Amino acid sequence: MAVKRFKPVTPGTRFRVGADYTDVTTNVPEKSLVVSIKKSGGRNNTGKMTMRYLGGGHKKSYRLIDFKRDKKDIPAQVATIEYDPNRTARIALLHYADGEKRYIIAPTGLTVGQTVVAGDNVAPEVGNTLPLANIPLGSIIHNIELNPGQGGSIARSAGTYAQLSARDGKYAIIKMPSGEVRMILLTCVATIGSVSNAEKANTVLGKAGRKRWLGRRPRVRGVAMNPIDHPMGGGEGRTSGGHPRSRNGVLAKGFKTRYKKKTSNRYIIERRKK
Repeated sequence: MAVKRFKPVTPGTRFRVGADYTDVTTNVPEKSLVVSIKKSGGRNNTGKMTMRYLGGGHKKSYRLIDFKRDKKDIPAQVATIEYDPNRTARIALLHYADGEKRYIIAPTGLTVGQTVVAGDNVAPEVGNTLPLANIPLGSIIHNIELNPGQGGSIARSAGTYAQLSARDGKYAIIKMPSGEVRMILLTCVATIGSVSNAEKANTVLGKAGRKRWLGRRPRVRGVAMNPIDHPMGGGEGRTSGGHPRSRNGVLAKGFKTRYKKKTSNRYIIERRKK
């Protein structure tokens, strides 16, 4: 995928940088893998707003993604590469040899007609899924499980990847997209390659309306509010607002909120870079 700039025929296209979608092969999703998705507008079951600045957005359907890749040793052919409105990465439709169809997160370099397979002893090629115990050291991986059988939960957004650095006993040592180095059980599976649509980071929406189409309402700065609405509000004229903090008074910019006794702390070798 590449990005394209637009001629400034309107104010909204003057600074817009968008995707060219040359990697997308169809705009019609697989009907059996699409379900409806209900919007809450940031309200809970009593109608009370619990999340601000959410609402509206274009209507969309959810594509069922196979994060587990639990069809072992059954080859699948890539039928299409598709756009998914629910995530930044592209998705790929697989046609398995036994007739089943599934969506997966499309890695960079995956093409229509290519064959991918998941299993314990498959080749470590792009799109193939295998346990961390059988992946060569130094490999670029994505869609990594944190617990065996849970399904991939790490490195799933556009352009992200992790690297298998070493093995120690029953653990693999993974360098995460954030820079954190942690241990994950060797029985967890991961997919070879980096996630597609890496140029997503270079896109520019160009106008506020495009953000509304994505379901985001305008966000109000704390310093622009009254003292009753935010700790940083109030003051005569334009006041900086004091030390940055959240609406509930939790300090920002350096204040650690991670639970000190979190069980996964012992699996973290090196914390992410600040």
